[in-house]
Amino acid sequence: MEVLLVEQGRLERYNNKGTRVHKRRRSNFLHHEKGGGKSEEDEKHKDLSSLTGTESKKRRLTPENGKRISKKRHFSKVVESSEDEFDGEILFLVKAQARKRGRVDCEVIGRSSLKDEAVKYESNNAACNTSSSSPLTSPGSSPRYVKDNEEAYLKCHQCMKEEKKTILSCSKCKMNSYCIRCIKQWYPHMKVEEVKELCPFCLHNCNCNACLHSAGVIKIPERDVDKRKKAQHLEHLVSNLLPFLKKISQEQTQEIEIEANLRGLSPSKVEVPQTLCFNDERVYCNHCATSIIDLHRSCSKCSYELCLSCCREIRQGSLLDRGEVKFQYRSRGYDYIHGGEPASDCCPLENSEDHIEPLIEWKANGDATVSCAPKEMGGCGECVLDLKRILPGCWISNLEVKAKYLLEIFQKERSTFKHDCETGRDMLRKAASREGSCDNFLFCPDSKDTMKEEELLHFREHWVNGEPVIVKNVLEQANGLSWEPMVMWRALSENKDASSTQYSEVKTIDCLAGCEVEINTRDFFEGYTEGRMYKNSWPEMLKLKDWPPSDKFEDLLPRHCDEFISALPFREYTDPRAGILNLAVKLPPGVLKPDMGPKTYIAYGFLEELGRGDSVTKLHCDMSDAVNILTHTAEVNLSNEQQSAISGLKRLHRVQDERELMDWENSHKDHAGQSGRKTEDREITESNRPSETNGELKFRKDELDEPFCSSSNEETEETGGALWDIFRREDVPNDMLVSLLGVEPWTFVQRLGEAVFIPAGCPHQVRNLKSCTKVAADFVSPENVHECLRLTEEFRQLPKNHRAREDKLEIKKMILYAVDQAVKDLESLVSIQELEALISTRALKALE
Repeated sequence: MEVLLVEQGRLERYNNKGTRVHKRRRSNFLHHEKGGGKSEEDEKHKDLSSLTGTESKKRRLTPENGKRISKKRHFSKVVESSEDEFDGEILFLVKAQARKRGRVDCEVIGRSSLKDEAVKYESNNAACNTSSSSPLTSPGSSPRYVKDNEEAYLKCHQCMKEEKKTILSCSKCKMNSYCIRCIKQWYPHMKVEEVKELCPFCLHNCNCNACLHSAGVIKIPERDVDKRKKAQHLEHLVSNLLPFLKKISQEQTQEIEIEANLRGLSPSKVEVPQTLCFNDERVYCNHCATSIIDLHRSCSKCSYELCLSCCREIRQGSLLDRGEVKFQYRSRGYDYIHGGEPASDCCPLENSEDHIEPLIEWKANGDATVSCAPKEMGGCGECVLDLKRILPGCWISNLEVKAKYLLEIFQKERSTFKHDCETGRDMLRKAASREGSCDNFLFCPDSKDTMKEEELLHFREHWVNGEPVIVKNVLEQANGLSWEPMVMWRALSENKDASSTQYSEVKTIDCLAGCEVEINTRDFFEGYTEGRMYKNSWPEMLKLKDWPPSDKFEDLLPRHCDEFISALPFREYTDPRAGILNLAVKLPPGVLKPDMGPKTYIAYGFLEELGRGDSVTKLHCDMSDAVNILTHTAEVNLSNEQQSAISGLKRLHRVQDERELMDWENSHKDHAGQSGRKTEDREITESNRPSETNGELKFRKDELDEPFCSSSNEETEETGGALWDIFRREDVPNDMLVSLLGVEPWTFVQRLGEAVFIPAGCPHQVRNLKSCTKVAADFVSPENVHECLRLTEEFRQLPKNHRAREDKLEIKKMILYAVDQAVKDLESLVSIQELEALISTRALKALE
């Protein structure tokens, strides 16, 4: 079996039968030619377990050409192979050498490229044979290159070290070998015999540095979608989005009518000047921070821009000031967290009501024109705002007409939302015990069933009602690539696009103190499996969110990104590249897109609820839909001494809570009736406030079907890694605590390899029962666009300095481009003749 190598445009072929592999690289040969060669012992490779981003022996960037130089295998003999095998190996190795980080820039290699590489091989083949007899490769200059008994030394594909006794060759590809040490360290789930029969490289789950940086190797299975099914998906998308497109068009028509009245013209005669807007920039309203998609008002002097919603509120006199709100929190010290007295020099807790900026009045003029905002609000307060547009004139109205026309043609009775097939009990999981409710069970199919069309209809039935969905065993549909955090960190350390110092330390969240702390990356990942604790033996819970800290997950971890996408169920909705029902992928090339992931969330976890400093994702809701896959878990075992210390600290916590509650009650009894209604309102607010220790609502452990408080290994494995509480949209409280309203969420445990679908607008919280690695991606489904719009409208009412105020999703822009793309796709699916025939057929049916 021959090995083909491609480096810097040169193709060489060497035989690995009966020969010994040369241990040095081409760069070392060049040093020999110049007389400056290093000894063989100086070139021994370091252990991968001590690999860092700054000292990479595997792959280096040369300043001359900026390319990665792959480690090579040099052999002394040349043999011939079949043309197909020859072409296949060239194809893979040239692809691996390219190492493009994105699918857009991924190099496409065809048959012609193979022929070009073969020509290069033929031209360099003679030089290779000649060089074997030169002093460069002679036994005198390289005494270990040829051995008298021709005993073969194999090189481990993982660590690239040469071994003779502890290395196993794959019986299938007969090209890759793995040493026993690497098998135990990086593939603990595989037995030595399994690797010998079918190596990780053949299984497409090899996690060596070269394979981790390769892209496009994993084949993502696709559902068979013919023209008819694709047309049904597109029709479903357009029919769901058309009402919102009409509303956007109506808002713009109303503003044009106002402008026509101001100018004394008919609406059709109004010419709106177009403003310059580049594709790689977002245009926001200067007052409410909402994304501007087309028509808006702009100041000719200071370029202050105002959205149509703010213009309407100004004319109605209902515009909110949205001034900044300043908060000041109390730091009570470390001892206070564990039952001690608060620090004497702590800052007093002041109410945010005392820090609200004074309101500034902004009214429309008598003729319905709107002047620029006052200087206190960021404007000049002088000029009248002019009407401007971003998109071509009448583009939105024309799109509405075209979408209505196509929808009328394709409109037919659909069974999408009238699917009467009952879901089997094996596809349901009990998550609540609400009386008189029919949604206590959640749809929970197996991943192997999600490729069936009927299960997609089942999913849509539950999804349109705003219900979460759980899909089991999604990792079984992938290739088994390791999600061990150390594997991902090793891939980042070797990535040429990643700064070596950027990932040496990470910013994590200390769940006990609720603050951000920096920690060495290796120390964090060691604590993931071994645990960390404070000086008093209390478990230290750290969370690493949105890691790696970049919107280029696909570029930094290309193999893991492919693995994640291949594991996604219902990819019509979730595929971040080509989901036909995912509005987020409908934006045209060049237009600035929101960061929808994937993102990795790595956090410690503890089976028993601590009460303070638990590893939790606090109660919140997202503007878009999301899918969350639990890809890896690790259980940390505590010693008896630490468990005793935790029990003692918990007793101190309870005593402290009871003492503070009693002081609070006595304080409010003494001041009863003195503060009027404001005091009563504040009492309600304080009594309805969640626990200050964690900020999350109490988890309902007694309502679960399966136990999860036991510390036995068997029961711990049964519980999985994360405990979820997801609330229904209609149960979201405003000013009252959930427990007082009797609201019960869906409560369930997420096990390893399960994907949880969270609809937009559903409040949810999560507590980790183990150390967990989760990978999540956001998407926008047509069924939940109304919820995205509602949240966008609510968020624009937040204070200026609120971090959730910015409209990063730009849902209105997604609606426009999604309808536009769907209309184009529908037009391409059906020819004009077919459309005319369809119209004629329906006309005849109407006459009958």
